[in-house]
Amino acid sequence: MKQLYYSFPQYLKDTFGRKLYKVALETGMTCPNRDGKVAVGGCIFCGEGGSGDFAISYEGKRLSREELIYNHQEIPKGDYIAYFQSFTNTYAPTSKLREIFTAALEDDLFAGISIATRPDCLEKDVIKLLKELKEKYRNKFIWVELGLQTIHENTAKWMNRGYPLEVFDEAVKNLKAIDIEVIVHIIIGLPGEDQKMLLETIQHLNACQIDGVKLQLLHYLKNTRLGVQYVSNPSQYHVLEMDEYVELVTECIAHLDEHIVIHRLTGDGNAEDLIAPLWSTDKRRVLNLINHMLKIKKYTQGCKLPKIGGI
Repeated sequence: MKQLYYSFPQYLKDTFGRKLYKVALETGMTCPNRDGKVAVGGCIFCGEGGSGDFAISYEGKRLSREELIYNHQEIPKGDYIAYFQSFTNTYAPTSKLREIFTAALEDDLFAGISIATRPDCLEKDVIKLLKELKEKYRNKFIWVELGLQTIHENTAKWMNRGYPLEVFDEAVKNLKAIDIEVIVHIIIGLPGEDQKMLLETIQHLNACQIDGVKLQLLHYLKNTRLGVQYVSNPSQYHVLEMDEYVELVTECIAHLDEHIVIHRLTGDGNAEDLIAPLWSTDKRRVLNLINHMLKIKKYTQGCKLPKIGGI
């Protein structure tokens, strides 16, 4: 069945001819938004695990297939993606970054690496290192994932993001200049943001010519400042209902440029830490409703949806 958006599995099939499996890794790095360099406490929604609750500890050592078996069984070598997920994975001396990224790129378990980081942690020496690795390991790929969340400065200040939009724009420009694919995280359901503001973020991503996007529902989690505030005064926040989220996601898809790969349509959080919205734990139902709504919009509203095709 033809898909109604350019999905990550379709991109993998088009680009590599097969499915690849992400392995979430944790490198022991922290975040300048937590240790005082930029701010303390991190983003308002970020927990102690730095969005890496299920990550495997990794500091340049070779992983055995036995260490990955809990998640992926009988997967051939070369079919894993080393996903440096927790916290800010370019927030370390370049000597450490070189050691860790080189180890993963030289490991025959991995087809390539994906590095989650902040735009304000991509200084010239880091860009130079990524360029060097990109040129040296031509048989592997290097992706960088940036947590933008929104283009709107008032929301960014509320969430304690810690950098202005121009920093993100410069980071994307520098990464694209060295042929690194850029994947951007945005959050749907941020307080004070309506559909118009959300679609302004989408249009900005189109203008930046990013390669991929992750659409994330705002989760209210235990042991986060947002979670504490919500429990103390839930009436202060509007938590999206499932139908509201489905409507917003499908509008995002309809307005994204057709070349942008959609890596995620909703988030995977730790269910034990989730305060709200509880309906988000039924991921299969959410995805089914999104696909159903896309079909309705395509055939009854004439909504412009992305075509399937290579990048």
